[in-house]
Amino acid sequence: MIELEGVPELIDPVMVAAFEGWNDAGDAASTAVAHLEREFKGEVFAALDAEDYYDFQVNRPTVFMEGGVRKITWPTTRLSVVRVGGDKPRDLVLVRGIEPSMRWRSFCNELLGFAHELGVELVVVLGALLGDTPHTRPVPVSGVTSDTDLAQRMDLEETKYEGPTGIVGVLQEACAHAGVPAVSLWAAVPHYVSQPPNPKATLALLNRLEDLLDLRIPQGELPEDARAWQVGVDQLAAEDSEVAEYVQTLEEARDTAELPEASGEAIAREFERYLRRRDAPGGKARPSKPDTASGSAEDDGDEGDGSET
Repeated sequence: MIELEGVPELIDPVMVAAFEGWNDAGDAASTAVAHLEREFKGEVFAALDAEDYYDFQVNRPTVFMEGGVRKITWPTTRLSVVRVGGDKPRDLVLVRGIEPSMRWRSFCNELLGFAHELGVELVVVLGALLGDTPHTRPVPVSGVTSDTDLAQRMDLEETKYEGPTGIVGVLQEACAHAGVPAVSLWAAVPHYVSQPPNPKATLALLNRLEDLLDLRIPQGELPEDARAWQVGVDQLAAEDSEVAEYVQTLEEARDTAELPEASGEAIAREFERYLRRRDAPGGKARPSKPDTASGSAEDDGDEGDGSET
């Protein structure tokens, strides 16, 4: 039985979820939800029972000291609620955890139980995959759904993926069967620099989430972290001629694929984001440059077409 004592009545709630593991290249997706929790000061109100879903030999608990007392943190999935202010305030139900080791259908049903009790109107699942994309270009982010009407209404791709899937795909399918609108946002992470963190991909996911939900997300230190990340990768690539040549090949392929007609939509989205930040209370926004390390998700590049749902 789900008990939600202490959770306030929510305004137009949207569930935003991310899971560490197979669907989280560079930890980009789970870091995005962690950023939302931190910036909006989310407080955990529920956690799934770890023993129901995790193999502790795969995802081991961690021991830490608190006040001289040894304590254990068990791997699990936690839910928190944050309120996003502005002209059109709304609440986000944040789900952050680890891809379960077992009982995936029960896992999804439990999350959907929370969604139902909280009146969630839309589920957005964040993911990140490895792709043939250069680190020097904006991070491609694909928005996909299995709902034809939702795809048309929110300008998303209708998924055609076939093949192995992870908890992101299973949760989206569970939402579809339960009649809950669901979207997946996938960031493409360069496969040659896949180790976490990847703040540029995290920022791209958050920017796309802003556009999708028409809200403003404080960026904090992410833009500076993204620039520093790109400078670091630039330096590493410059030290290896083969890597530098490979990156140049990816750049040429990416630039050739992105024809001039696509740039108008990218500019429009970036300008809308700028206006949203400028009009926000206390906001002093500067439009980010689409071709820098800010990681803005202006274009849904072809690299994201293989995202599985």
